[in-house]
Amino acid sequence: MSEQRRLRLRLEISREAARLFWDQGVAATSGDQIAEAVGLSTRTIWRHFRSKESCAEPIVMQGVVTLLSVLRAWPRQSSLEDHLVAELGRFRHEAPPVDLADEMLAMKMIRLADTEPALRTAWLMACDQTERQMCVIIGDRLGIPADDPRVRVHAAASAAVVRVLDEHIGATLLSGADKSEFSDVAAVARRYAGAIRTATGSAIGDAVD
Repeated sequence: MSEQRRLRLRLEISREAARLFWDQGVAATSGDQIAEAVGLSTRTIWRHFRSKESCAEPIVMQGVVTLLSVLRAWPRQSSLEDHLVAELGRFRHEAPPVDLADEMLAMKMIRLADTEPALRTAWLMACDQTERQMCVIIGDRLGIPADDPRVRVHAAASAAVVRVLDEHIGATLLSGADKSEFSDVAAVARRYAGAIRTATGSAIGDAVD
């Protein structure tokens, strides 16, 4: 099996597992049920995942894929605010990197992670991947090696911003509370950018030469 096909299969398994976890709870969901939902053998499920809870990991990661793809394309001559506003606004007219249904499933798993320790592990692993990729993005932007402690501190702070805001947005959208604070994409983009700028002491956010 090619790596691309393996990743597609893992994501499909993850989608069905996430739907079951949300509909009936993690404890009530078995590996056999996940396998049946995908149309695979239970043995195949365990070939790709170490536990039923770990099946949530690929879909949880989808919750940060769009933002990371935008950050990786951040031009040096643009501020973070301007870049996020332009790119996230563009997705109103173009398909984003992640399907909206997958984004919603990711939000649901992140929400469940509040009360399900095993799912919390999946979410924190996604956050760790975010931090690692932020090291590369920030290191390149500052002209400093990605493993430099200064870069790692800024990356950790930026990843924490993404985690906190993603958790807040997901909880609000799924609770049925007033969603008006998220209706303005530009305002949401500036909120992320401003929080990253604040968390990194303004080291990250400006255009660079």
